[in-house]
Amino acid sequence: MIAVEISRPGPADVLRVVERPRPALHENEVLIGVTAAGVNRPDIMQRLGKYPPPPGASDLPGLEVSGEIVEVSGTGRWKVGDRVCALVAGGGYAEYCAVPAPQCLPIPGDMDEIRAAAVPETFFTVWTNVFQRGRLEAGETILVHGGTSGIGTTAIQLARAFGARVLATAGSEDKCEACRALGAAVAINYKAEDFVTAVRAATQERGVDVILDIVGGDYVPRNIECLALNGRLVQIGLIGGSRAQVDLRAVLQKRLTLTGSTLRARTVEEKGALAREVEAHVWPLLASGAVRPIVNAVFPLREAAEAHRLLESGDFIGKIVLTCG
Repeated sequence: MIAVEISRPGPADVLRVVERPRPALHENEVLIGVTAAGVNRPDIMQRLGKYPPPPGASDLPGLEVSGEIVEVSGTGRWKVGDRVCALVAGGGYAEYCAVPAPQCLPIPGDMDEIRAAAVPETFFTVWTNVFQRGRLEAGETILVHGGTSGIGTTAIQLARAFGARVLATAGSEDKCEACRALGAAVAINYKAEDFVTAVRAATQERGVDVILDIVGGDYVPRNIECLALNGRLVQIGLIGGSRAQVDLRAVLQKRLTLTGSTLRARTVEEKGALAREVEAHVWPLLASGAVRPIVNAVFPLREAAEAHRLLESGDFIGKIVLTCG
């Protein structure tokens, strides 16, 4: 099979097209003939040598795929010919990908494989962090940082679909307009105004109930300022750095929860349980078109380096996808 490997830590040019054997299956795994694979920021972190795959996972980048099952090991829900998308711990940048069966889901409704490949990583991440850890409920208000990222476009839509009011930050007026089109009640251009001041104004000084943050660093104390009584800050990224100086008095006084998580290193059982919950609660919305993955650009697998350059530029809205064949 054709695959794209990381030849050494470094810039996008270190991505190299190679030939490799098809992955061998372990018990209760399926082999997917990959039609498309999502491109995500963790792929860049892995390429830079800052996010190694968990033990036992493929060394190839790629955390989500879609396509057709071509081989099955064990018995269960899936059979050869099923159209699925899947969350994987690695190996997505290839023509074939071995996946634990519990981490597969049927492609929703009549969605094509390109859009389906843009679903698992972001929709699983948003569900577990916004709704499980952040406990967002209908009638509450959420602030989504990076509103036009893959995570951001997903979080805005899902939060709105489940009855929350959404505030979002983005880095240009065009991106702010895209956030509003997806359902954000308020979009804040963080390059033109202070988001803390804007959040206070938009909530009549109350603050927001939940914040989903991909930045970290000096955003942390500012996020705490934005939270309402009993607010929850959910940290899922560290673009701005992994360290922050925080005055804990506000945490005590406002009874705040500071939490965060990663998805890649979780067990197959944990990911399988998450998949079933996402299928129950989110898949009907995807099948009906009430929410949708936002695909900005599509590249052939052999042009993975160009896809990484676009992702690093930030000059896009939504997701970037690689196609095989």
